[in-house]
Amino acid sequence: MNETRLRFEVVVVGAGPAGLAAACAAAENGCRTALVDDTPWLGGQIWRGQQAHPANPKAARWVERFRRAKASLLDQCTVLGPADRRTLLAEHPDGPRQIEWERLILAAGARELFLPFPGWTLPGNFGPGGLQSLAKHGWPVAGKRIVLAGSGPLLLAVGGGLRKMGASIVSINEQAPLSRLISFATGLLAWPAKLAQAARLKWTLRGTPFRCGVWPVGAEGGEQLRAVTLSDGRRQWMEACDLLACGFGLVPNVELPLALGCQLDDEFVRVDPWQASSVAGVYAAGELTGIGGADAALVEGEIAGLAASGKEEAARRLMARRAAWRRFGADLGAAFALREEVARLAAAETVVCRCEDVRFDRMKSFAGWRDAKLQTRCGMGSCQGRVCGAAARVLFGWGMESVRPPVLPARVESLCADFLTDQSPVRK
Repeated sequence: MNETRLRFEVVVVGAGPAGLAAACAAAENGCRTALVDDTPWLGGQIWRGQQAHPANPKAARWVERFRRAKASLLDQCTVLGPADRRTLLAEHPDGPRQIEWERLILAAGARELFLPFPGWTLPGNFGPGGLQSLAKHGWPVAGKRIVLAGSGPLLLAVGGGLRKMGASIVSINEQAPLSRLISFATGLLAWPAKLAQAARLKWTLRGTPFRCGVWPVGAEGGEQLRAVTLSDGRRQWMEACDLLACGFGLVPNVELPLALGCQLDDEFVRVDPWQASSVAGVYAAGELTGIGGADAALVEGEIAGLAASGKEEAARRLMARRAAWRRFGADLGAAFALREEVARLAAAETVVCRCEDVRFDRMKSFAGWRDAKLQTRCGMGSCQGRVCGAAARVLFGWGMESVRPPVLPARVESLCADFLTDQSPVRK
């Protein structure tokens, strides 16, 4: 669509599993629906590439269902924030867009959590998901020695994928203790598909050391990472590598919900049984409401899409399934909860805000995020606090106090668009 002003009954932001499911449910029930995403593909980060190479049958089924539902796809369209109470301002390569909605479903997903430690800014450090994304797009990893560290099932999934691409996986190091992982694995007996998936990944990674209760304490190198120092709390050792893929789980992308006025519970968007947020007409689904994986996101997205379409009874029939996946998400969170040691890895001179080059010793002298931003500019660089803000929550217990649009870097053209002051009717 080339129109700069667009109007829909239901607008879904985010084309991952939750957004796909929400858009399908709304469109199939007669609502004029748009699915908005800043990428040129469907499926989000978790199902990236499924349109061109549909290796995941579930992803392929949902992509095909979306095509049959005939919802509008506004791809390569980055939502910058609310233009007014019922309108989003978005940016497309062809120019700015104004998207008016009657009901809005937020499915913006999550991003990796990075925690600073000495050497974490050396070239050669990546998030596991980030490295996987680069490799899928052709960045060469064949023959590279890669250490994976941090926390969460993503370590195994990324390790298996990189090994298939020819990488040499030196080791996988999970910070959670073995006792918690054994308990979680025992619980997977109730989820045979998940258990089979884990078994396949372990087989793919056979011969690769997988350690529990181990975390990185330093990265070594001059202009390029050459080794990583690991610890189990009793001793430390160094492993030579070309790349380190380190991430400590996921944090939700709550910037847009906060800009719209949605209330949070802890770090997640607060929703009622219908996935409705505290703001009238605004729903949230997927990782925004709790980290639980693609299956939980799908059922939450369907409930949100049905509720936004006025199909409460159909939505109600899915609530038992959602409750089961939420129990799985709770077990997942308990198993991979961060240990206290990983919040104490930064040395005084360790850079926490990479965009503005703000060190740990400078940030810890402030009482909160707002004070630190005013005095040091931390969180005011190109990532807009997405890396250092999430880290500061773990390091200092700071919460995000406010969000102002644009929630992502934007062109001046988009912020000066004529329609932001033009009172002419929105095109139907």
